[in-house]
Amino acid sequence: MNASATWQPVCAIDDIVPDTGVAALVGGRQIAVFRMRADDRIYAIDNRDPFSGANVLSRGLVGDLQGERVVASPIYKQHFSLATGRCLEDATNNVQAYATRVADGMVWVDPAPLRTYVPAPKQRERMRLVVVGNGMAGMRVVEELIEAAPDLYEIEVFGAETHGNYNRILLSPVLAGEKKAADIMLHAPQWYAERGIAFHAGDPVVAIDRPRRTVRSQSGQTTRYDRLLLATGSNPIVLPLPGRDLEGVTTFRDLDDVDTMLAIASTHRRAVVIGGGLLGLEAAHGLAKRGMQVEIVHLVDRLMERQLDAPAAALLKAKLESRGMKIHLNAKTDAILGGPESAGRVSGVQLADGRVLDADLVVMAVGIRPNIELAQSIGLRTDRGVLVNDTMQTFDPRIYAVGECVQHRGRTYGLVDPLWGQAYVCAAQLAERGHMRYRGSQISTQLKVAGIEVFSAGEFDGGEGTEDLVLHDAQRGVYKRLILRDHRVVGAVLYGDTRDGAWYFELISDGTDVSRFRNRLLFGREFALRA
Repeated sequence: MNASATWQPVCAIDDIVPDTGVAALVGGRQIAVFRMRADDRIYAIDNRDPFSGANVLSRGLVGDLQGERVVASPIYKQHFSLATGRCLEDATNNVQAYATRVADGMVWVDPAPLRTYVPAPKQRERMRLVVVGNGMAGMRVVEELIEAAPDLYEIEVFGAETHGNYNRILLSPVLAGEKKAADIMLHAPQWYAERGIAFHAGDPVVAIDRPRRTVRSQSGQTTRYDRLLLATGSNPIVLPLPGRDLEGVTTFRDLDDVDTMLAIASTHRRAVVIGGGLLGLEAAHGLAKRGMQVEIVHLVDRLMERQLDAPAAALLKAKLESRGMKIHLNAKTDAILGGPESAGRVSGVQLADGRVLDADLVVMAVGIRPNIELAQSIGLRTDRGVLVNDTMQTFDPRIYAVGECVQHRGRTYGLVDPLWGQAYVCAAQLAERGHMRYRGSQISTQLKVAGIEVFSAGEFDGGEGTEDLVLHDAQRGVYKRLILRDHRVVGAVLYGDTRDGAWYFELISDGTDVSRFRNRLLFGREFALRA
């Protein structure tokens, strides 16, 4: 061997399948080592693909192209010479090549580059980050990124709505007249301008070209990106019912929906809300506050079945009915009525049992579905949501995704806390501080439904091997149920008094043995932990 070379062993030559590569850490850098079938020759180049920024060249296909032995990147398919590292398509994005030897059946690599095609060092230009979606999750990433690395990116944001970014959680108070639209704005257009962010309101991205790294908006604007953030959120589910396109039928998802409901509430009095989950009850409460007569149609046997057990749901139903709302459980909607006889407007809702509910306004609030159409159109891996890893990267390492459009470790999330966790990790990765990972979130739900405090967490439906601790004070309107297994709290439901919800959630998350204060658990932290 050459005495001046600092040869380092990689692996036995038989460990490399002919016409494939392996990745090895040599001299502190990742190097892709390839073995050719024709003559058993060994080549070594950088493993990092300069176009995607990912260490993937060892996984590329090898072969001959234009008289050179090359490897094709598995991401964007650019070809790199195995002998020199030259990129055949773009001479400004070459990689380094390294000397190799085989001795005693072992492959050796010298980590000193043979030659380099990297341009002379120059001041780093700012990368371009394009954000697809102007909702809470995506803009939280932008906020964190500006704080962590203010000079790293030029940022461009495309939003489908004509407004700035606002707090979607507070749509209900706007509907109820407790807040104005301006009160829930998080980032007005001026905020973007002050930070040098190009903001395109009402101009959603409709196409993405991954090989060319460009996006095209609805208005026809084309923008290049170095990193792309998908924050497309979710879409409201619209039931495929006859009459769903009638005037006066709406969902409850954004400020435009609120404007539609307010306009109708100002001149009409009868509303039917389809859906007795959280969103449906908030819509019903807001419309009732506006003076409408509200009826709720729910498919199952209790309200908010994803957050409440049967006793808590019964208390909630009684409370809402005491405020004048009519609630129909185990009720299936067959059709929305109206048409020419009502000038194209909705006139009622027909249930499967034959009943007809009069309505001037019908609100569909039956759930949301991750908005993944754009991701699917460009070949990203999707299931129920856009699939991401623990760094919030999609299958394409230049493209990140956060929020309600995302599926992580088999789960999708629609609550704020998990989305904030995703945004924090994503911003750290974009800021090139890649030591953080998103591991998923333990979920608790603390809500105010029509002014009533409710909380749930964990396995509140109970099950085999569990026992219940229950406190029910009907006069005060307080209900507490804790579910225990093996002396540990595994679930909780609170109605009317949720002050200790955070503590119960802590006990669930930590798996705390509660044996010593089990008989005091229902009375809250202060009493339970008293010596």
